Amino acid sequence: MENYNICTSEVIEVLGTIAFAISGTFTAMQRKLDPFGVLIIAFVTAIGGGTVRDLLIGDTPVAWMRDMQTCLIVLFTALATMFFKTHVQKLKITLFLFDSMGLGLFTMVGILKGIAFGLNPGICIALGTITGCFGGIIRDTLLNTIPLV
Repeated sequence: MENYNICTSEVIEVLGTIAFAISGTFTAMQRKLDPFGVLIIAFVTAIGGGTVRDLLIGDTPVAWMRDMQTCLIVLFTALATMFFKTHVQKLKITLFLFDSMGLGLFTMVGILKGIAFGLNPGICIALGTITGCFGGIIRDTLLNTIPLV
């Protein structure tokens, strides 16, 4: 049963990373950033919440520094989103959809990580909220927009 939980957590984390990378890429493209700026915003959006969470609980180095998989997922997702930007821009609900997906998925990841660290249930909920929200908050702050949260 424990292997199932680890596998499920990893799948949720990958899906959340993809969702927030798309959200960050789409938002940066709307603001007409250059490709490098788009990649930075995609990266910050996808890893921001998990980075804050890991720093708060003392789990260092943070998750994306231990495994290049996360960085590669963000890179390839952002590049694919930029490549297919005409298709992405036709979807009016894209930003809200992917932001919502990332929020929900990363909230679960944060809660599961708190449980794995044996933390109080209230703290686990706070970690879930931080994990789900902070990537988007950092993105919106860097782009000087009012956060969607």
